[in-house]
Amino acid sequence: MTNAALPPFDPHLFLSRGTGGHGGRLGLRYHAHGADWVELALPYDPAQIGDPASGVIASGPILTMMDMATSMAIWSRLGHFRAQATLDLRIDYLRPATPGKTVIGHGECYRITRAIAFIRGQAHDGDPDDPLAHVAGTYMFLEAQP
Repeated sequence: MTNAALPPFDPHLFLSRGTGGHGGRLGLRYHAHGADWVELALPYDPAQIGDPASGVIASGPILTMMDMATSMAIWSRLGHFRAQATLDLRIDYLRPATPGKTVIGHGECYRITRAIAFIRGQAHDGDPDDPLAHVAGTYMFLEAQP
């Protein structure tokens, strides 16, 4: 199947069918998207608390959300789904999430080569100017471009 025959990738439609797997268990939801970026929402859930004394969401669910948001940003930039693997995803945690608040993950794909996609993004809990975390990384496409 050539790229022209693939249906255009729509992040909202993709998530409206349910994420299944880990993203589904975490309750990830569509928030917004553009030509090369996707935002997902991670609703606060007491089951995701890392330290019961603090009430703060553990780092794992936030990393999972950012991996999914940046993956979907690649498909948004391409305009279609293309199988890929996370090659490198670095995350810098800047502060803990605020207990009780939904975390928003913004992922952007800023460059695509024949075999690699480059991403960046951030997570926040209501104020993009006060992020919880920054991510940067690369994804490798699993099959050669036709």
